[in-house]
Amino acid sequence: MIVRIIALPVAVEGLLMLLCAWVGMAMGDATAHHIVLPGAVTTVGGTLCYLASRLRRHSAAGRMAYLGVTLLWIVLASVGTIPLLASGSFTSFTDAFFESMAGFTTAGASLFGQVEQLPACIVLWRSLSQWIGGFGIVLLVLAVVPTLGIGSYSLYTAEISSADNTAKLDTSISHTIRHTLTVYVSLTVIFIALLVTSGLTPWQAVNLTFTHISSGGFALFNDGIASLSHTQQLILLFAMMLSGINFAFLYLLFSLKFQSLRQKLDQLSFYLLLTAAATAVSMTALHYRMHYGWSDALRLGALQSASAITTTGTMAADTRLWWPPLTLLFLLLALCGGMAGSTSGGIKAMRVLILLRNVKKSVLGHLHPHAVDPVRLNGKPLADSLVTNVMVIFFVYLFTLIGASAALLLTGMAPIEAVGDAVACLSGYGPGLATSGGFGSYAHLPSAAKLICSLLMLLGRLECIPALILLTPAFWKR
Repeated sequence: MIVRIIALPVAVEGLLMLLCAWVGMAMGDATAHHIVLPGAVTTVGGTLCYLASRLRRHSAAGRMAYLGVTLLWIVLASVGTIPLLASGSFTSFTDAFFESMAGFTTAGASLFGQVEQLPACIVLWRSLSQWIGGFGIVLLVLAVVPTLGIGSYSLYTAEISSADNTAKLDTSISHTIRHTLTVYVSLTVIFIALLVTSGLTPWQAVNLTFTHISSGGFALFNDGIASLSHTQQLILLFAMMLSGINFAFLYLLFSLKFQSLRQKLDQLSFYLLLTAAATAVSMTALHYRMHYGWSDALRLGALQSASAITTTGTMAADTRLWWPPLTLLFLLLALCGGMAGSTSGGIKAMRVLILLRNVKKSVLGHLHPHAVDPVRLNGKPLADSLVTNVMVIFFVYLFTLIGASAALLLTGMAPIEAVGDAVACLSGYGPGLATSGGFGSYAHLPSAAKLICSLLMLLGRLECIPALILLTPAFWKR
């Protein structure tokens, strides 16, 4: 059952390796041919395992779905180290695993400081891994092969981790996934065309679109997007903001089904309000504290606020040189994240909104102890179980951050950097504090810290609960 879940995505990963090798050789990349044989072996091996597992049909319900999805992300990141090691970009498996995990989980944390020196095949591989990971490799496979023979709903809920109870568009999981994939691919094509029109080469446009529409943020240039024109930065700003919106919402919007949009308006309003407030604070601070002109302050404040709340992590300036409270603001935005059902990471704006409304209800309850005022979302009362679930996830995130920060401190990291990197990796934002922030990288971290950060990226991508379920003794009991 587990092999059946993992095999086909691994075969797809092998095909992507071959694609990157072919593009690299076409661009004169001397290292690209090293990826051909590993890519072919991966493709054939994954295909044979998938065909062998078809001898029996299984239903991956409940616990097996959680186990399969968690193992799938670990296997994908492990296999994803092959191009990085084969091309000579890394000599250490730990380093390659960190970079690969940051790609597929769209965390965007990187060990590369000089990305402009990377081989073409590795540049495309990093971008493709984020584009695939942004949509979700499990959902992509279910969209292409809905007759996988496995409980599609169980895999779907394990992948999205019940972040959005309004994510489904209809009764068919395969239709829901295909509709959202249509939006994802359409946005990708649109923004590639816009960037090419703005003056970028097709190569630059493809890679930048892949990493921004997926909320990934892997850089194409050493200075992030600082060297791009203001028009190109504005295009990427819109790409980031759309990537943080629920894709089911976007599908309904593009389909002109406005009546169905009401069930997500509260979350959308909160997401846009947070972005606008952060932009205003950033703009004011950049003008009065950093002495930027108002136009540059607005542009940079909007870009970095959008980058943070969507957990894209792209950099339009070296934020390590900015007023320190702004860096803290961006980390808090990343911890919140965009809308549920989007490509962004973090706790998700919907959960934060429910949490705040529950706090308001508790405070007012002391003034009016006999009043019946349930927590509402989009005008509808929420079940107590859903509110409790939100509080549980919030505290799981909190305790995970505390434990991870303590673990990073034990590796010898400075306290500020340990906490910042823990938040950046768990939320999927990428840039941390100190050396890991701004235009910096994670290359200076000890190996143990890189492994801890890799685990945090996995937990953040799965939103903690599915992975933590595997640690409970009850999971392994028959």
